[in-house]
Amino acid sequence: VNLRALTSWVGIARLFAVVLSCLAFSLVASTGHFQGPYGTWCMFTWCFCFIVTLLVLLLELLELYSMLPLSWDDFTSAFSMLAALMVFTSSVVFPSTFINSPCNNNLCARQAVATTASCLCFLAYAVEVSLTRAKPGDISSFLSTVPGLLKVFEAYVACLIFSLLDEYNGKPGLMWCVAVYSICFIFTLLIIVFTIGRCLTYIPCPLEKMLVGYNFLALLMYLTATVLWPLYSFQGRSRPSSCGPNCWWNKCLGVTFLTIFNLIAYLVDLVYSTRMVFV
Repeated sequence: VNLRALTSWVGIARLFAVVLSCLAFSLVASTGHFQGPYGTWCMFTWCFCFIVTLLVLLLELLELYSMLPLSWDDFTSAFSMLAALMVFTSSVVFPSTFINSPCNNNLCARQAVATTASCLCFLAYAVEVSLTRAKPGDISSFLSTVPGLLKVFEAYVACLIFSLLDEYNGKPGLMWCVAVYSICFIFTLLIIVFTIGRCLTYIPCPLEKMLVGYNFLALLMYLTATVLWPLYSFQGRSRPSSCGPNCWWNKCLGVTFLTIFNLIAYLVDLVYSTRMVFV
């Protein structure tokens, strides 16, 4: 039994994440008000993070992780980054969707406490990401480096973009943007999966230079999507007078901002990857 898995700073951060995610989904489940896609997503996020983090703690406590056919450090780094992003999204989506003003009853109080627990859970995962991030010059665990963490961010933002896509058929500019999102997502996901599965060594070319080339191409592709998506989405169309959460205008605006976020992420990824390879 490795007690350091629970007593180290990383272990303490994971324990906080387990307790807080459990508190969040328990309180929301007790209210019975989490219907619809947004509520389902939030409940899935808290339950998923609770189960996987608890499993990580148990495997490290019993030192069984070495028996798994994967790179454990890469897996835990990627998961903590993914969990931080998922919980952060839920911490924003849940209160904006389910908490109504004024908040003056027992139902709203439980929802508010669940939101607070979710925000603290995000901080716990953010602390874990900070503690496990590779030091400058250390590339033994790729997904714990800045380019590796950015790969997880890029894939997650692409998933958010897919969830907002609507009415793009028949418009060549928008179809090109969807192709950009899909191609970059697939290649980024393959890099993450191959890294965790220790399969990158089988690629018959210099991996570091290949990643730099891929980041450069992805940056150029996202640059075109950043220009074409708002141009074709809003051209000749004004914002409806009554625009709810599922309004096409809000979805197109969300895709626009998420595209810009990924463009910046690929730019930073390219800079860091270039420094790691050539400097």
